[in-house]
Amino acid sequence: MSSEAHKVQHPTEHTHPGPAQYVRIAVILAVVTAIEVAIYYFNLSHALLITLLLTFSLIKFVLVAMFFMHLKFDSPMFRRLFITGVSLAILVYTVVLATFLLR
Repeated sequence: MSSEAHKVQHPTEHTHPGPAQYVRIAVILAVVTAIEVAIYYFNLSHALLITLLLTFSLIKFVLVAMFFMHLKFDSPMFRRLFITGVSLAILVYTVVLATFLLR
């Protein structure tokens, strides 16, 4: 038997980013974190501050999940499972928060 017969071809296999791409993502995450810290010291309304901080944290969450957790390169099924879990967690958090705030 030749060694060619034992090779498995994966048609949906993608190349993962190299170290330079991970460094770029880390720099972007650091810049977004610096913006979050700077925003905190501005004299913004409470609602705007919370909205901006949640938006920037969502951006960081998506970048970390896509690149460092490799969801961008995995099967779409894993991505759907992850998004479903996160959506359910956000829904439960929102319901509990609304329950306490609206009492």
